Amino acid sequence: MAHSVEFFPPKNAAGEERLREAITALLPLDPEYASVTFGAGGSTRERTFATVTMIRQDYDLEAVPHLSCIGSTEAGIREILEDYRKQGIRRIVALRGDLPEGMENPGHFQHAADLVAFIRHFGGFEVYVAGYPDIHPRATSARNDVMHLAAKVRAGADAIITQYFFNPDAYLQLRDELQREGVEVPLVVGVMPITNFEQISRFSAMCGADIPQYLRRRMDAYAADPQSQYQLGIELLSRQCQLLLREGAPSLHFYTLNQAEATAAIWRNLGF
Repeated sequence: MAHSVEFFPPKNAAGEERLREAITALLPLDPEYASVTFGAGGSTRERTFATVTMIRQDYDLEAVPHLSCIGSTEAGIREILEDYRKQGIRRIVALRGDLPEGMENPGHFQHAADLVAFIRHFGGFEVYVAGYPDIHPRATSARNDVMHLAAKVRAGADAIITQYFFNPDAYLQLRDELQREGVEVPLVVGVMPITNFEQISRFSAMCGADIPQYLRRRMDAYAADPQSQYQLGIELLSRQCQLLLREGAPSLHFYTLNQAEATAAIWRNLGF
């Protein structure tokens, strides 16, 4: 069973050094690939390209770039795909993305399914898409969210990587609903190690990831003890991953936040 990690492009030399330290620490775990995020409207385009190149050339690790289509033109997306194909990139994570502040025109691609179909027609790539066990924050209903995800798969997606979540039942429910829709592609578990609970709380409020009351109250009990919060997070996420792997989850994708320690600790707990 192969598992993977995600990094974001560093903004400066200090950030690149931290990223390199994280990659070096995680390489012995033998991740299948490392995905690299891409800002909406191409706001991190050049840094994404540079990070993808660095990971592939300096560490001999497959890099899988994110590609966000919101605010993009058809010609712009084609140019990026041509560049990636020349580099030998084999996989892409296709996302709609959020419209940058101040930008009103969403561009040529209205939905992630449009981007998936475009990449599939372009040819030469495996395409991964995002799924939301806790339901996308802009979805009009849970049913609507599942149908949009199924549409991305029917447009040509090869696998789904979930947003992180802290309730295993949310993943299992999404899996079962997709199966009822005839969707059989792998549903990869997105894992967010809790290295800083205050930070994770902010992220979760923005992306719609639910923090169950039992987790929030236990973290609150250790508010003055970050190390105990950290250890509790490792224990809870390790248990969640074990449960989902027993339930047949195909693999795990770790959102590292360019840090290695927590991801490595969970990986070791799972006995990989």
